[in-house]
Amino acid sequence: MNKTDQLSFFGFEAGGSDKPAKPAKPAKVPAPAVAGTPTAPAAPEALSAPVPPAVPASEHDAMAQTLAQHPDFRVLRRLQPVADYGGLHGQPTQRVIVLDTETTGLDSKTESIIELAMLSVLVDAATGLPVGPVSVYESFEDPGKPIPPQITEITGIDDSMVQGQRIDDAAVHDLVAQADLVVAHNAGFDRPFVEARFPVFASKAWGCSFQGIDWKKEGRGSAKLEFLASERGWFYDAHRAQVDCHALLQVLASPLADGQTGLSRLLAGAGQTRYKLRATGAPFEAKDKLKARGYRWDGEGRVWWCSLASDGLLDAECAWLRAVVYGSRSARVQIEALDSRVQYSSRPGLQTERQL
Repeated sequence: MNKTDQLSFFGFEAGGSDKPAKPAKPAKVPAPAVAGTPTAPAAPEALSAPVPPAVPASEHDAMAQTLAQHPDFRVLRRLQPVADYGGLHGQPTQRVIVLDTETTGLDSKTESIIELAMLSVLVDAATGLPVGPVSVYESFEDPGKPIPPQITEITGIDDSMVQGQRIDDAAVHDLVAQADLVVAHNAGFDRPFVEARFPVFASKAWGCSFQGIDWKKEGRGSAKLEFLASERGWFYDAHRAQVDCHALLQVLASPLADGQTGLSRLLAGAGQTRYKLRATGAPFEAKDKLKARGYRWDGEGRVWWCSLASDGLLDAECAWLRAVVYGSRSARVQIEALDSRVQYSSRPGLQTERQL
């Protein structure tokens, strides 16, 4: 189907192209220019052709609505940051900070933050929805060394953008001190970086929207933030700290399968203790069973381990280890209790042993 037929099919008139018509054979219709895509120079005889007027935004909306109603199309809209969610009427609330960092690398012990963004917002305790204005903090920071080219390629941040810049310690402290919960999408990455730079983060409860919500159980094909946003009909320019925060906040304000929002789920989980169970001394022949069960191998500690979200799951896992892995062997496993003030940090939790 050519372009004219496509437009007619969706109820629009042809002729909305934003560049002059290119001379072509009678049987073909020239392809329209795509915004932001370089196009070849026009032929000399086409330079004097009249330029059609730009398509009004209202017509774009109408086209998008028509496409969205067709079963063969999905329409994505650019995510718009929300400055004020409204609806603040004195109801019980909790303050949540949504945080993202961009860094010079992956290791918080040797690499540095180059950008920090935070959104601070109240969340209605009853509905799990954001309410009232959103406080925004964003700043670059000079790492004192060249930014690796691969980091610039991913984030768009180069040395000239961070030169001489420094994050305001007092502003960060004042904002974080008010929070009941700090949330990041992969908090295990962000938390060690910000704790190493700002001590105030170590005293706060943390939630992870990547690990703290079972997105597979929620029917999502991926836990990546861009994917979660696209499923809700949004696209955005990823890998910049502030827009990532806005995308995460809007994803977490959306309902999950049980009707709760992601914010509600994370706030409820802030009071729960997670456990890191290490299957110490597990026989080598059990490695395939452990791997299939979801255990991970700690090469430094030379032990298989898993993470469990409740006392009940911990008890059930110890029973499975006793029956399937250790059998008649005597075994003592290591258990590390991680509350929300330790989870996702580089600091250890309370460690004990249990005889199986």
